[in-house]
Amino acid sequence: MKVLKGIIFSTLAATLSACGNGDGKYDASGTFEATEVIVSSEASGKLMEFNVTEGQLLDLGTQVGYVDTIQLFLKKLQLQANTTSVKSKRTDVNKQIAATKQQIATQQREKKRWENLVKSNAANQKQVDDVNAQISLLQKQLTAQISTLENNNTGVNGESSALEIQIAQLEDQLQKCHISSPIKGTVLAKYTEKGELASPGKALFKVADIDHMYLRAYVTSDQLSKIKIGQQVKIYSDYGKENVKEYPGTVTWISNKSEFTPKGIQTKDERANLVYAIKIAVKNDGYVKIGMYGEVSFTK
Repeated sequence: MKVLKGIIFSTLAATLSACGNGDGKYDASGTFEATEVIVSSEASGKLMEFNVTEGQLLDLGTQVGYVDTIQLFLKKLQLQANTTSVKSKRTDVNKQIAATKQQIATQQREKKRWENLVKSNAANQKQVDDVNAQISLLQKQLTAQISTLENNNTGVNGESSALEIQIAQLEDQLQKCHISSPIKGTVLAKYTEKGELASPGKALFKVADIDHMYLRAYVTSDQLSKIKIGQQVKIYSDYGKENVKEYPGTVTWISNKSEFTPKGIQTKDERANLVYAIKIAVKNDGYVKIGMYGEVSFTK
């Protein structure tokens, strides 16, 4: 009976190996990973809405909740009112200098009249000189008036710009109060609930792109000559017992630095072995799970 059991066990082991790359040998093995993102709060306040459940599929940019924004919104309204008040202080330069320009035009007409009278000996040059002096004075007044008005408007523009920058900062803070998924993926964990207080950096939930998985495997220096970035390989997921499934994979990363074999080392000789980590992209059909063991074959 014991001999029969041993034969059955050997036959089963051979069958499982045959489910791999045909000869029962794999070039490397590792575990499946996914791109995981821990979404944290960017604002402080009470979580007014937080609609997240573990296992939920989220699209890129899907809003799942928001932090209380009342105080920020009221401050924005206040700044907008201040901006309107400041802008009302702007001066219309053309309107303000219109009267002075009109006086200069009148004096220039007077100058021509007196010049004509001088030519006809009906007036003396003194009247013309007096008009020229008046025109020169008005022009200096106009220059000073324009300078004063423009300086005033420059100050108003600067104050208005400062307020608009503060409003833009508040709008950015208001936007950060909205919680959304940075990737398309599945919620793996939820760390808080609606009604709790959020603070910058506080983890809210974890989401992972499980449609596109990676097999992190380790190869020896001798195997490096067999692989390159972009190479197509075969991946075998281990579902336990005789369940082994084949997937096409693409080598996307090869470590430039060696490391010790990431496993329980039993002997001193094995402890000295160095390996290189690689990542192989795999399109998930829904069966591959994070942390599941897998093997890879580089044979074409």
